[in-house]
Amino acid sequence: MRAEISTLFGLDIYSDKGLYVGKVDDVELDLNEQKIIGIAARKLNPSLFDQNGVIIPFRWVVAIGDIILMRQVAKHFKKPAEKKNKDEGT
Repeated sequence: MRAEISTLFGLDIYSDKGLYVGKVDDVELDLNEQKIIGIAARKLNPSLFDQNGVIIPFRWVVAIGDIILMRQVAKHFKKPAEKKNKDEGT
């Protein structure tokens, strides 16, 4: 999968289940390996995130086109209150 890095900025990010995750704000690069290692996302889905931005590991990306499709978002990102409730068994 090859593309100009600048074409990624502003793309919407969705999970493989069709859930909106956020919008690409920046990319994290490994210059020695010449590859993308993460995607910085902003304008996040408030039902998933409390913070203003996150870095999504590039290995979670399934496809890039008009949008970025990633896998397993709900499993990796939950609001702290949801994690706490799950840990307490409620």
